[in-house]
Amino acid sequence: MRIHHFSTGSMLTIDPTYEGPGPARAVCHTLLLETDASGLVLVETGLGLNDVRDPDGSLGREWVEFTRPVLDPEETAVRRVAALGHDPADVRHIVLTHLDLDHAGGLPDFPHAAVHVMAEELRAARAEAPSRRYRPGHWAHGPRWTTYGAGGGEDWFGLPGARELDGLPPDVLLVPLPGHTAGHAGVAVRDGGRWLLHAGDAYYYHRELDPDAPHGHPLMDLVQLDSQVDGEARSATREALRALRREHGDRVDVVCAHDPWDLRRRERAGSAG
Repeated sequence: MRIHHFSTGSMLTIDPTYEGPGPARAVCHTLLLETDASGLVLVETGLGLNDVRDPDGSLGREWVEFTRPVLDPEETAVRRVAALGHDPADVRHIVLTHLDLDHAGGLPDFPHAAVHVMAEELRAARAEAPSRRYRPGHWAHGPRWTTYGAGGGEDWFGLPGARELDGLPPDVLLVPLPGHTAGHAGVAVRDGGRWLLHAGDAYYYHRELDPDAPHGHPLMDLVQLDSQVDGEARSATREALRALRREHGDRVDVVCAHDPWDLRRRERAGSAG
């Protein structure tokens, strides 16, 4: 399996605090998986073409004013896939950590793909939309939903409830990571002899998982606190991810959705490889 890392939406500028030479824009970290048996698979979709064309109508003026997205059509997942030399129509599956607008905005650009998400997340989105986080226009085209209940699943490196996905190889798993939204989950992808876990919005800044002296980022911490639905569950999830990195860091690499410095490292590693 080949894994591509890219951003599908640049947002407000973040002071580096502990990083590099200067500030950077928050990203929507997305994966494209090239699989042998299941075609192309997207993990997250970021912002889509409809969001770029009509940001206030599609995303909501409040969110646009706060996040100040760049709204570049070349950053959308459909354009990113094409730039890699693929036909976007060949994206057969989309796996989402959750349905927040900056993770699901690109769904209409892949109308024929099966969309995998936790059942509780889809229930919450349908019940709450339209809201600051859930925008019904992102699924007005009638996606082919494939949902997964909270019960069952297997233990995955100490994280409970991991399950295989319909139509996808056992190299791609959905792993519940509760707290940020009602049905938030991570997406685990086997990368050769190691695993990559896209943890979505379970944390926002890579230093939160530092094994020696973990700490957050002032602005990103505020955004996390404002957007969580269950603070106790989110804190427990972050502790579990810290333990995962501490105890299994030789076998599992963890990334999150909005940290630009984390994405840069993955992009550089891909270019070097």
